[in-house]
Amino acid sequence: MKTNREIEMWTPFTRILVTIIAIGGLVLIYRLIFGLGAATNLNDRFPWGLWIGMDVLGGVAMAAGGFIIAGAVYILNWKKYKPIVRPAVLTAFFGYLMAATAISFDIGIPYRIWHPMVMWQIHSVMWVVSIHVMLYTTTLATESSPMFFEKMKMQGAFRIVEKIMVPVVLFGVLLSVLHQSSLGAVYLITPAKMSPLWYSNQIPTLFLISAIMMGLSMVSFENIISCKSFGHKPHMEILSGLARGCLIAAVLYLVLKIYVLAAGPGVAAAFAGSMEANMYLLELMVGVLAPIVLLSMKGTRENLNRIFVVNITVIVGILLNRMNVSIFGMYRHQSSSGLSYFPSWMEFVVTAAFISIAVVGFKVAAKYFRVFPETEA
Repeated sequence: MKTNREIEMWTPFTRILVTIIAIGGLVLIYRLIFGLGAATNLNDRFPWGLWIGMDVLGGVAMAAGGFIIAGAVYILNWKKYKPIVRPAVLTAFFGYLMAATAISFDIGIPYRIWHPMVMWQIHSVMWVVSIHVMLYTTTLATESSPMFFEKMKMQGAFRIVEKIMVPVVLFGVLLSVLHQSSLGAVYLITPAKMSPLWYSNQIPTLFLISAIMMGLSMVSFENIISCKSFGHKPHMEILSGLARGCLIAAVLYLVLKIYVLAAGPGVAAAFAGSMEANMYLLELMVGVLAPIVLLSMKGTRENLNRIFVVNITVIVGILLNRMNVSIFGMYRHQSSSGLSYFPSWMEFVVTAAFISIAVVGFKVAAKYFRVFPETEA
């Protein structure tokens, strides 16, 4: 395995990521100066676009692995997963930073982002979401802080955090479960706008279960990439366990999706040939059926390459679901007034910049902090 000193930072790939970050930063400055209308293709009928669907809903779902692995290690005492708890929490931290930053730039007046902290609207699900984002981002920072305290040789602070880690993780698990479902609850106010293929009173539960799928796959995906990039030996027992958990979550998710479909518009609606029906089937095949089939095949959960393919299908499929809920599922209703929406190039650049920040940030942390202490000799 590579030691911290052997990790090369300024690689060609890193240069590309830094360039994307720089361009994204310029776009965000442009957005602050000239407003959302100049930097995005959003309008009064489509006030939420790529930044909400991908960066917020997708970013938060990607971060679900943090509370799952931390809860497994610190609450359930599943020591098998301890080698991946630090990278899982760090990945979740970057996911929430991406979501929080995207929200800050997506609201009309960014400098009012702090208002929910002091202007409590307890009957608003949007207020609940904003409070959850702030509290859980702080919780993830606390869970990640031992790496910083180790580096700075702050033994007193390190011991304090270690002593309170179990209640902090418990608080984080409760927060994350509530937050993943409350993001779905936001869309309960759109019964006349969203396609019945996605609208249901079960959408908070669907968001939670799919986030568990995404979180487990994201942790596995990150672990495989880290092993290849930093020369670590892959933990097949851990990866197999994550794949098994993803299979269980995927089966539960499929059962609930079929129930919602049958109890709502009917199974025939998924085969109507409309844009919504095609997107629904694409999401279902890529993000649910393909992982279930692959993980049910003999030997898949013991094969690194097959697990990696499953991770990709789950991540792509759940991201499709979030885009379907936030954009495609309401597109027909919203466009009935004559307005339409397709992300501007600036929206794509900013999204790419957020992802690049997470990748570079993780690499910096891996070089200068003990992100993988169990792999050390």
